[in-house]
Amino acid sequence: MERPTGRTHVTPPPRLLPWPSPDGNPCYLVTDDDGSYLSRLADDLEAVQLATGADVLGHARKVLDDPASPYREVRFAGLRLAECLTDALRVAESRGMRLPVPDTEDP
Repeated sequence: MERPTGRTHVTPPPRLLPWPSPDGNPCYLVTDDDGSYLSRLADDLEAVQLATGADVLGHARKVLDDPASPYREVRFAGLRLAECLTDALRVAESRGMRLPVPDTEDP
């Protein structure tokens, strides 16, 4: 026979997924299974997005460090950096929403 632990099951908040809907709106996943297929897919995509951002930053630095870089290359680098920053901010927001809320006791 199982003993009650006195703990209540708390459903975690929805997870912001690393891709938008076809309309450009945020997509959320509601689950308490961090190992689900969709959770793992989102984790993998977040890792790819962050790695891509690091790669783009490396290439953009070369273009931006060269004062003779053509305007089109500088513009292309800026656009790719903006895309990567958008992805990184979404990852940060998603992960921040999943951080545990600390227990605070008022004195």
